[in-house]
Amino acid sequence: MPAAPPPLRPNLPEFTVSELSAALKRSIEQGFSYVRVRGEISGFKRHGSGHLYLCLKDSDAVLDAVCWRGTAARLGVRPEDGMEVVCAGRLTTYPGRSKYQLVIESMELAGIGALLKMLEERRARLAAEGLFDEERKKKLPFLPRVIGVVTSPTGAVIRDILHRLNDRFPRHVLLWPVAVQGESAAEQVTAAIAGFNRLAPGGKVPRPDLLIVARGGGSLEDLMAFNEEIVVRAAAASKIPLISAVGHETDTTLIDYASDRRAPTPSAAAEMAVPVRLDLLAELDAKAVRLVTGIARSLGERRLQVEGLGRGLPDPRSILDTATQRLDDRAERLSNGLRQMVALRGQRLDVTGSRLSKPLLQAQLDKAKLRLDDTPARLANAMRRLIEQQMIKLDSAIGRMSSYQRSEAQILERGFVKVFDAAGKVVESRQSVVSGDALTLEFHDGKVGVVARGAPSPPARPAEPAKPKKPSAPGQGSLL
Repeated sequence: MPAAPPPLRPNLPEFTVSELSAALKRSIEQGFSYVRVRGEISGFKRHGSGHLYLCLKDSDAVLDAVCWRGTAARLGVRPEDGMEVVCAGRLTTYPGRSKYQLVIESMELAGIGALLKMLEERRARLAAEGLFDEERKKKLPFLPRVIGVVTSPTGAVIRDILHRLNDRFPRHVLLWPVAVQGESAAEQVTAAIAGFNRLAPGGKVPRPDLLIVARGGGSLEDLMAFNEEIVVRAAAASKIPLISAVGHETDTTLIDYASDRRAPTPSAAAEMAVPVRLDLLAELDAKAVRLVTGIARSLGERRLQVEGLGRGLPDPRSILDTATQRLDDRAERLSNGLRQMVALRGQRLDVTGSRLSKPLLQAQLDKAKLRLDDTPARLANAMRRLIEQQMIKLDSAIGRMSSYQRSEAQILERGFVKVFDAAGKVVESRQSVVSGDALTLEFHDGKVGVVARGAPSPPARPAEPAKPKKPSAPGQGSLL
């Protein structure tokens, strides 16, 4: 048999796997060195190294994509699943898994409509959690001692706020510098709000009484950091009252719904934070004038009221004069009565002595003389005690008259009657009334004349207990 012919060798070159992968990599990278791809983000993941991994998909295909850490920090959009974006970059391959992918160099939203739709869905979801409820919003302090400001330290916003506060009412301001745009802006704003809330009252760094989160105007993409969920939740969880002043008057971000008060501009936020000092001083002066006027008017009314009440009271001086005159009259009557009593007892002593024998009469006379000698001292003591008792009664009467504060007519209406003698003087004791005296009784509704019948005898003095007899002193007798 003839020998078999050698096998035919093809003209195609042979490649190793690595060579073929490298050739494909060069071909794809040269043919698609820079492309823009539109799609919906799916399977987004942020690796611990800082790189971003995601997929761009549409209705028919899926494209893997990666964004390196350095580029991710500069992205103007914070990627999320379901977000429709336009990514720019270059295509390359990953030989280790025989797959191609897009290396993202920039990312932007696919359109304003898609962004607004995403923001509206986020707003509705956060509102359903109650983060925007009015019941959660806190009242702003009337005059905060310390104001914390979260904004960029180099922009015009902080200068506008400080200038406005200085014009209205200068306050102590603490600035927490943050980036207000870019990938890290949301994390920095969140950390600033939480940091201010963690400050302890009375610590080395004073705790603010009010927070202002501010940023100047810009496009919707520029303000996206203040639409991030972490920022909104930090504003809603703040224990310190918070004013959001992001963008211009027409700009609205999600932090505006969660803050306690929204300001159209940063300058307006400063106006909301403090009142006008000059207006407060003017108001204080006006209230001081009203207070002085009110006090003067009140004192005048009280003075008139006291004067009116005083006119209804009797004159204390006239009351004292009457009582003094009555006391003098009683003292004179007492002195005359004592003299008359001594004279009467002397007459009775003479009559009794004429009936007695000479020795017995002499002894009685001596005893009576001794008692008579002691009588002036006893009379003086009795007079002093009587005067003291009358003074006590007089003081008591004056006190009762002052406490009652009633007029004479009111006392008569209570059932009391005033008694006058023929001379028109008030009768104050039954001992001064003699049978047959003409008296006048004054009631509250008129006067009636009467005649006294039979003067009552003076009240009998209580019998003194018998005392043991003591030896009489020589020459001491009895007036009786």
